[in-house]
Amino acid sequence: MAASAKRRKEIELALRLLAPHTPYFDAEQIREAAAAPHMRSLTAQNAVRLTLLAYIRHTYTDYDKLRDEGLDKDSALYWIQDQISEKLREWQATDLLPDINYSDQ
Repeated sequence: MAASAKRRKEIELALRLLAPHTPYFDAEQIREAAAAPHMRSLTAQNAVRLTLLAYIRHTYTDYDKLRDEGLDKDSALYWIQDQISEKLREWQATDLLPDINYSDQ
């Protein structure tokens, strides 16, 4: 079942508040993932936060490459934390910087 119009508006607002300089293409991907059925139990802000971090991790870092090379999850997350922080700063998502707990994702 598709997300309601109200939920989509909440997700849009949450993304604009959390990461106002997210490029359009990236924002579209993040909004779609945050609106997925398995994210319905989360608030829009939490859905966007988790989706945003996962999207950056898989799209803009070496995380998948490091995992493919045999690094465990926590080690790979350790090595990419600067890449994630850089992208969060670029997108003006600085409120997420101190809250990042890579082990929860």
